[in-house]
Amino acid sequence: MPIDPLSDVLSIIKPRTYVAGGFNMGGDWSVRFNSHDGIKCFAVVSGSCWLTVDGEREPVRLEEGDCVLLPNGRHFTMARDPAFNPIPIGDVPEADWRGGIATVNGGGDAMILGGHFAFSGPHTEMLLGAMPSILRLRGDSDKVDLRWALERMRHELSEGQPGGIMVVEHLAHLLLVQALRLYLSRGLGRTTGFLFALSDPKIAAAVGAIHASPGERWTLPMLAGRAGMSRSKFALRFKTIAGSSPIEYLTRWRMLLACDRLLRRSEPISVIALSLGYQSEAAFSTAFKRVIGCPPRRYADQA
Repeated sequence: MPIDPLSDVLSIIKPRTYVAGGFNMGGDWSVRFNSHDGIKCFAVVSGSCWLTVDGEREPVRLEEGDCVLLPNGRHFTMARDPAFNPIPIGDVPEADWRGGIATVNGGGDAMILGGHFAFSGPHTEMLLGAMPSILRLRGDSDKVDLRWALERMRHELSEGQPGGIMVVEHLAHLLLVQALRLYLSRGLGRTTGFLFALSDPKIAAAVGAIHASPGERWTLPMLAGRAGMSRSKFALRFKTIAGSSPIEYLTRWRMLLACDRLLRRSEPISVIALSLGYQSEAAFSTAFKRVIGCPPRRYADQA
């Protein structure tokens, strides 16, 4: 089976929770949401609204059919008008929630569906931290896939059918993967980061080789050959896209794999070191401490 680096990344960050629901807004509505971990995704099913995220200069107008990803966890407000005073989401009365949908001021103005994805992997920020605070998805095909998953999640939660929890879990993962695919396809050139190494076909070829054989003694010329590029052009392009050199990427990915295996406590450190391309436990421990911030034994004990 071909190596899929995005699936590798998801196996490390471990999506662990998901919440799906929606809001039927009416009147002069404005709702403020708390900061969050992970990624939130919203789809405007009907009507329109303004989205204001802390730290951003201008509110973003969302029209019917638009979807938006909020990866960086900041407080944000959704409103009919940005000038309205918001109410905290926690102040919406429990009686106004039915079947996972909150009706605010009688509803009828805008219907918004949302999903929230948190992660239990200890180094999620290393992989996803470079994502922009707002990612608006406008293409029709993009919106169809995301809206279908969100609406299906809401339906499953509200209906309470047998097997619904399992269905929602799979839909949540489907939604997350689709959102990250869109992020990679849309974001190239706008920012840099670990995950962006998957967004360029030539760079992705080298990344795929690293993920397929992380214990290989990779060199810059070997990886450039996998990308079909000269060494200098490959190194510059990789650094521009990923924000690190190819060898730095290799080392960081090895350390993330090591963290995951240390948490399982099923292998001695010497075995992990050898499988990841280090000839001695001492050399591996030095690299691990440089990247993660503590020796591997201490990491395992603290975890």
